[in-house]
Amino acid sequence: MGLDDFLFDDAAMRDFIVKGYCVLKVDLPPAFHEQVFEKTKKILAEEGNPGNNILPRLPEVQEVFDAPAVRGALTSILGSSYVMHVHRFAHPNGPGGKGGGWHKDSYWGYSKVRDHHPRWIMAMYYPQDAPVEIGPTGAIPGSQYYESRVATLPLRDEEAALDPDGIGLPVAGEAGSVILIHFDLWHRAFPNHTDKERYMFKFQFTRLDEPTEAHWNRKSAEIPLSAELADNPRSPLWRQMWHWLAGETAWETTGDAEALKTALWDSSEETRLSVAYTLGGLGAVGVAILREGLLHDGERDEVRRAACYGLSVAGVSALAALTEALASESERTRGFAIYALGDLGVRAAEAIPALTALTDDPSAFVRRQLADALGQIKSQPELSVPALTCLLKDTDGQTRFNAAYGLAKFREKAVSAVPALAEALTDDNRYVRGHATIALEQLGSASPVALKTLLHHFQTTRWCPITTRESTF
Repeated sequence: MGLDDFLFDDAAMRDFIVKGYCVLKVDLPPAFHEQVFEKTKKILAEEGNPGNNILPRLPEVQEVFDAPAVRGALTSILGSSYVMHVHRFAHPNGPGGKGGGWHKDSYWGYSKVRDHHPRWIMAMYYPQDAPVEIGPTGAIPGSQYYESRVATLPLRDEEAALDPDGIGLPVAGEAGSVILIHFDLWHRAFPNHTDKERYMFKFQFTRLDEPTEAHWNRKSAEIPLSAELADNPRSPLWRQMWHWLAGETAWETTGDAEALKTALWDSSEETRLSVAYTLGGLGAVGVAILREGLLHDGERDEVRRAACYGLSVAGVSALAALTEALASESERTRGFAIYALGDLGVRAAEAIPALTALTDDPSAFVRRQLADALGQIKSQPELSVPALTCLLKDTDGQTRFNAAYGLAKFREKAVSAVPALAEALTDDNRYVRGHATIALEQLGSASPVALKTLLHHFQTTRWCPITTRESTF
C-alpha cells in the first residue's frame, strides 16, 4: 500500500477540523511497544527524563512517526513538506497520578497569536494500552479555535460518561495508538486510577508551506456537515478551514451587516469569532466593520483578536486596512495586523516593504508576529531574507526562533543567511539552535556550505543511544 492509501478521506478531514484531533493505530508488533515501554521505564528511573533528547535516547520511536498511518495523516493536515519539531517529551503518569488541569500548550514560556489554520500538530504516542482509568490525555472537542475554555461540542451519551467532569473526552486506545491534535486544542492528563505506569511521548510537527491544493483524498467541494453541525455557531470556522486546507482563497458568506457589527463586540468568544469569519466573507462592508474592531482605541483586546482573524480570511480586500494598522500606536493592533497579513500568505506580498520596515519595532510581540508572517508570505526574498536574518539576532528568543523557521521556508532563496544560521547553532536558546538546524537542512540542497555546517554541527552534538553510566564505552 502506498501513502495515498493512508491519506484522510473527507469524513476524516471533517472530523479533524471539527473536533481538533484524531486517533491512529500504527502497524507495529506488540513486542515493539512493549520494548519501548520497558526501556522508557528504565531510562526514567535511572537517568531522569531526557526531555528534548528522548528521540536520540530511544531512536526506535522514530519508527512510530515513520509509519504510513501517521505520515498519511500528517501529510493530509500539514502538506507533504512538514517537518518534525525539535521539542519532544516523555510524559509519565504514575499510579495514583492526579492528572493535570485543562490547558493549551504555551511556546516554552512565550506567547503568540494562535493559529486557527493547522500549521502545528502535536502527536502523542502511547506504548501501552491507555483506557480511561489509566489516565490518558483528555481533550475538549472543538476547542482549538478559542482562547477561553469553551464548552465541548455535544457528546454522545456513551462519550460524556467517560469524563466525570462532563467537559472532555479521553482520546487514547490500545498500545500503539497515536493521537494527533491541533496544537491549540484544550487538553489535560486524566487521573491514573490504577497501579500501573502510563507513558506518553509527545512530539510536534509543523507546516513549512502554505497549502495550494488539498493533500487529502478530497471528493467534496464543501465540508460534509450534518444538519446539527451545519447549524452550529462554529460552522463558519469549519467551512473556512476546509477551503484553506485545499488552497482555496475565495471566501463568501451572507449576513446582516448591522447585526453582525453589534455582535462582533459580544462578550462570548464563540459569538465574536463566528461573526468575524462571517464578516470576512461579506466583502467591503465586512472589512470596514472588522477594520473598526482592529483599530479601536479601547481596551477590548479580544475584539482586536477576533477582527484580525476575520480580516485574515477576507483576502486581498483587507490589505489596505491591515497595512494601515501597521502604523497604529497600539502594539497589540500592530501585532494582530501583522498576524493577519501572515495568515493571508502570498496574497499579502504587496505588504512586504511595509512589514520589513518593522524589524526594529520596540515591541517583542510585534517582532514575533513579523518573523512568522514573513516566512508564511514567502515573497520578495530580496527584502524578506535580510529582514529575517536581522530578526535572527533579535534580543527576544521567540523572535529569533521564529526567524530561523521563516528562513527555512525560503529554502534556496535564503542562502545569504547561512552564516547567521551557523552562528545561531550556538545560541543560548535551545529552540533557536533547533530551528536553525531545520533551516540549514532545507538549504542543504542549494548550499554545500549549509550542508557542511549542519553535518559538522551534528558530528559535534551526536548522541549515542547505547551509552549510559553503566556502559560508557
